Parts: sequence; structure tokens; C-alpha cells
Amino acid sequence: MIQENPTNNSKSPILEARSLTRSFGGLVAVNNVSFTVNTHEIFGLIGPNGAGKTTLFNLITGLIPRSSGQLLYQGKETSQLRPHQIAALGIARTFQNIRLFGQLSALENVIIARHLHIKSGIITGVLGLPPTTQEEYKSKQKALELLELVGLSKRAEEKAKNFPYGDQRRLEIARALALEPQILLLDEPVAGMNYSEKHQLSEFIRRLRERFNLTIILIEHHVPLVMGLCDRIAVLDFGQLIALGEPSVVRNDPAVIEAYLGNE
Repeated sequence: MIQENPTNNSKSPILEARSLTRSFGGLVAVNNVSFTVNTHEIFGLIGPNGAGKTTLFNLITGLIPRSSGQLLYQGKETSQLRPHQIAALGIARTFQNIRLFGQLSALENVIIARHLHIKSGIITGVLGLPPTTQEEYKSKQKALELLELVGLSKRAEEKAKNFPYGDQRRLEIARALALEPQILLLDEPVAGMNYSEKHQLSEFIRRLRERFNLTIILIEHHVPLVMGLCDRIAVLDFGQLIALGEPSVVRNDPAVIEAYLGNE
């Protein structure tokens, strides 16, 4: 089992994986993986294509069930929870392949994500009674604030499908933030971006952590960005955890260099 420097263990964990395993027939996509993510840290997941990173995200968010092992969020087991229940607890994510509603406006995309925080019942909504009207107004204002945060407020009424790739990424982050998460999972957030865009988004992720007091877990193939951005990094290879620790430690790990980093 991969061991970390014990000084890291004094921090407060918000998420813990214990011997987490997921098999698809004869393929073991995630194999006996254990780690903790500490409150308010930026935690990176790296590894070659097919290493099990996105499968691990899907396990954390409940999109697929685990074959064995435990996953604890704030000390409580999440295995019996459905994806929307896990989101309501405070875990939100973006996807490797952007999943916006292309025919809806940017504003509508963000408002939709606010539904978990709507407390009015169906009768109130159908009749258009004041509580619903007030909540709709608050949801719209919150969505506009998030669009302002990601630099898209002037395009709030434009359809999402018309946005360039980088702006779609930012819109997806705004939608995830609309869930008011405590943990934000970002799946390859800078994929397809140029150097300048990657640097800007890296700084933006740091600001998000501070502004919303977030814990952030990200999957990313751009190794220099991960090394410069993350507090700690976990490295997966063929579904197994081969390294875990601070960037300076992971960068020089012989197993990581052989399996993934190479000359990078």
C-alpha cells in the first residue's frame, strides 16, 4: 500500500477512499485504491490514458457502483446514495466531455443546476405562488453572479452551443458551482486550451478555492499545471495507486517516471 509522509495525516479529511475497487467483467478499472483528500486542498489525479481516473470520479459521484471498498464523505459512507443525493450533500463535478444543454442559454444552464436548492413544493410551483416566485428570482440572481464570476455575464442569453470551447468549460464550472458544493471535481479542465488559457484557468481554480472555501479534485494530463497547482497528487496506473504525496515527491518517484512522466 502506498504510504504518505505522516505530517499530511494531521489535516482534516473531507473524502476518504478505502480499498476502492471497480471491475467491469474481467477488467479491473480501479484496483484496491486508498487515499484521503483533505479539506480545502487542491488534489490532483494523474496517470496514463485508461489508468482509471474518470472511473474513480464516477465512483465518487455515484454514477457507477463500486465492486468493493468504502467511500466516505465527511466520515459517512455514500454507497447507498444516488448521484443526485451525493450532489445535494456537496459534491459537484464537470465532465471530460462537456455536457451542457446546447439549445439552452448560458443562464438557463446554470439555473437548472439550482434545482437542488429549491424548496417550494409542486403545488406552489404550478399555482405560481409567492414562495416559488421568490426562489426563481434568487436562483436567477445567483446564476447571474456565477456567470459574472466566470466572465460570461454579457453572454447570459446566448445558447451554450454557440460558445467557443474555453467558454463552454467555464460555463460548465459555473453550473457545478450553482450546486453550492464543498468538493468540486474537475475532469480535464484545461483540455484543448492553449498555454495562456491553461495559465488563466489555473489561476481561476485557485481563486475559486479561496472564494468558496472549496476542496478541489482534478484530473489533468498537463503535468506542469498539475505540479504547480496541486497540494498533493495521486498517480494511477492500470487502476492501481502507484504514488501519493506532494508534487516534489511524486515528480521524483521512480515508479511514476517509468509509468507516466518519462521525459516530461
